[in-house]
Amino acid sequence: MLLAGDIGGTKTALAIFSPDEGPYAPLVEEAFPSARYPSLEALASEFLAQTDLPVDRASFGVSGPVADGGAAATNLPWKMDEARLGHALGLRSVRLLNDLEAIARAAPFLGSEGLHTLNVGTPDPEGALAVIAPGTGLGEAFLTREGPGYRAHPSEGGHADFAPTGELEMGLLRYLLDRFGHASYERVCSGQGLPNIYGYLKQIGHAEEPSWLAGKLAAAEDPTPIIVEAASDPDASCELCVAALDVFVSALGAQAGNLALTVMATGGVFLGGGIPPRVLPVLERGCFMEAFGCKGRFSGLLGRVPVHVILNPKVALIGAARYGLEIYEDDLVDQPTKGS
Repeated sequence: MLLAGDIGGTKTALAIFSPDEGPYAPLVEEAFPSARYPSLEALASEFLAQTDLPVDRASFGVSGPVADGGAAATNLPWKMDEARLGHALGLRSVRLLNDLEAIARAAPFLGSEGLHTLNVGTPDPEGALAVIAPGTGLGEAFLTREGPGYRAHPSEGGHADFAPTGELEMGLLRYLLDRFGHASYERVCSGQGLPNIYGYLKQIGHAEEPSWLAGKLAAAEDPTPIIVEAASDPDASCELCVAALDVFVSALGAQAGNLALTVMATGGVFLGGGIPPRVLPVLERGCFMEAFGCKGRFSGLLGRVPVHVILNPKVALIGAARYGLEIYEDDLVDQPTKGS
C-alpha cells in the first residue's frame, strides 16, 4: 500500500491508498498542524503507528523545490531526503515531488463538481495547462501534452519579481523592497502576502483601521483569515480589508495571466490553494479576469483561456497519490514475467 502526503507550511495531510481503490478513496486519512512536528519523519511515524496497514512505499507533495531526491520546505524548517525517509519509516521506496506538481497531476481529472469556472473560454485540447495556487505561499506548475495524457512540470514562479500595474501597486513594491529587500509575487499573492498589502494600505492611510479589528489582528497568530472575513462580511465590512483583498485579487490575476503567457496555457488555468475558494465572490466581481487579460496585444488570446477555481481541498493529496500509484504500476510493467 501507498502512504501519500500533502506537506504544507500550515498543515500536512497524510493518507494510505491501495492500488485497487485508487487515488480517490483513501483507506485512512488525517491532517496535522505542520509546525508542531520537528520533521516529516516524526509526523509520518506517528501516523503510521496508528494504523496496522502494510504500507511499503510513499509519495509526498512538498511545498518547495525537489532536487536529487531531496527537498527543503519553503515555509517550514524541514529538510527531507527520500533515502533517509525510507530508512526512518521502514519503506522500500519514497518519492518526493513539488506540491504544485502534485496539484497539476490531479487538476485535469477533477470534473465539474470539483471546479468553479470563472471564464469558460475556448480550450485548446492540445494546449498546455497552468496551475497557480495561493496558500501559505504562492505555488505554480504547468502541464504539457504528451501522447494521450499530460506531463507535469514543477515551477518556482511564485518567487519571480512582483511587477506592479498601477500607482497603488508601485507604492506597494517600494514598501515590500524596504521591508524584505526583494519583492516576489509570493510577498503579495499568498497567505503571507495579504497581511503585507493590508500593512501597506494602513501605513499610507488608505482607510481607517477599526478598533475592533486592530484588537483581533494583534491577538491572531495568522491575520489572513481575519482580513478575508472582515472584507467579506456585509454586516462588519472593513474598507481597509476590502481594499487589501481587491489588490490581492488583481495582482493574482495579473500573475496568472503572466503564467498563462509564459507556458502558452491555451488549455486552461487552474487556481488552487486554500484562498481562492474562500474569496469566490471577489474573484467573480471581475477585477481578477480584468487583470488576467490586460496584456496589450495578447488580451484576445487570454480571453479565450478557460479559468477554473479548484474547489476540492484534497487535490494535492490526490495528485501525490496518483503519482505514487502510477510508479507502482510502472514497476509492475517493468518486472519480467515468468519464463522470460
